[in-house]
Amino acid sequence: MARLSPEAGSTHERLDRVFGDPLVDRLFPTLATGVHFGLDRMERALRSLGDPHRAYETIHVGGTNGKGSVTATVGSVLRASGRKTACYTSPHLCSFRERLLIDGRPIGEDEVETYADEVAETITRFGLPFFEAVTLLAMHAFAREGVEVGVMEVGLGGRLDATNVVRPRVSAVTNVAMDHSDYLGDTLVAIAREKAGIMKPGIPFVTAETADEILSLFRSLAGEVGAPITVVPPVPGADVEVSQDHTWLRLDSPTWGELELRTPLVGRHQAANAALSVAVLGQLDEDLRPGRDALVRGVAEVVHPGRDEVLEARGRTWLFDVAHNTAGILSLVDTIDRLELPRPLVALVGVQGDKDWRTMLPALFSRMDAAILTQPPTVQPSRRWDPATAADQVEALTVVRVVPDFVEAVRKAEERAEGGTVVVTGSVHTVGSTMSLLGVDPYGR
Repeated sequence: MARLSPEAGSTHERLDRVFGDPLVDRLFPTLATGVHFGLDRMERALRSLGDPHRAYETIHVGGTNGKGSVTATVGSVLRASGRKTACYTSPHLCSFRERLLIDGRPIGEDEVETYADEVAETITRFGLPFFEAVTLLAMHAFAREGVEVGVMEVGLGGRLDATNVVRPRVSAVTNVAMDHSDYLGDTLVAIAREKAGIMKPGIPFVTAETADEILSLFRSLAGEVGAPITVVPPVPGADVEVSQDHTWLRLDSPTWGELELRTPLVGRHQAANAALSVAVLGQLDEDLRPGRDALVRGVAEVVHPGRDEVLEARGRTWLFDVAHNTAGILSLVDTIDRLELPRPLVALVGVQGDKDWRTMLPALFSRMDAAILTQPPTVQPSRRWDPATAADQVEALTVVRVVPDFVEAVRKAEERAEGGTVVVTGSVHTVGSTMSLLGVDPYGR
């Protein structure tokens, strides 16, 4: 459970420190944002630095939902086995440094500034946009920190994502669902093809996807590439128990035999993520593969904030989940159904404008006693949604209010949820901004 840090400054001041992080402004003041697909810039920039991403072993994790949880779990197990391990994930909740974890902790501010200075000229010379610059920084920082293994989460898609310059020990795709269709394609097959682009010749590829059409495509592409493929079956419902602070599961592993695992990540979907993580680790060669004790301990010690995370603050129960597409919301709803959360349940929802909120919101609203729609304040203006339009167009069996001012929306949600639970969801921006207002330190455990 996240620790609540002492409140400092006004709520608006704390809000400004989330995604408008002064550290980001210092490190990357003038870089282009948005999507800039292609690997050529990254490859040339890395080559000029001596290919730092070759200084350590890597594991590459993609997929629509759950890839951050798998990245964090694999990293936690490797750390428990005694390996100095780094995890690269995106985006962050409350601090840019969360994107670069060294042995489970955000990289230090002094260190990240030093490493950013070391790559600044390279970033400028090769014209790297923001995500490529951050990826370059991470790869350089991990080498300078002397890590043994870097677990790298794909940013967007896979085939042309900046992280796809690595030569991993194992590649994985969690699943495929509709998201980022304006960049990846407007069908599941098109999206799956982009995500499968992280397959490499001779490198094991692991997936927990269940749809026959997608699995058929993965098997075909793996055969073309020459990547051995492993499909992780769903964990039977009878072998999963979901509680407010953990998920328990039992599974049979080809490497470690029968396992009983307890992960602090909450939800039925986290059993699938844990099973995929075990399968990924089982594909490692003996020189890197963890032992059984390290596996069990690492799964039990994983930290990945903002994913069906329940905490108590200011006399309320808060459930934070960064679900930002329909599949993610359905997983959140399933988790809500499994937990005995105090009522009333009040949703605080802020979505980005390019997301399919028309299919996301009805399932969530069906479980709520009230919902407040707001504007995540740290979303770029070009990507903002119109919560008033959403309130008008989405049929709801509960009370829906529109409160555009974010600080006021959080206050209204607290008022409405007296004695109950505020469910914060719709975007990483919404969850991170709310945590900032509450004084939550996501990694302060």
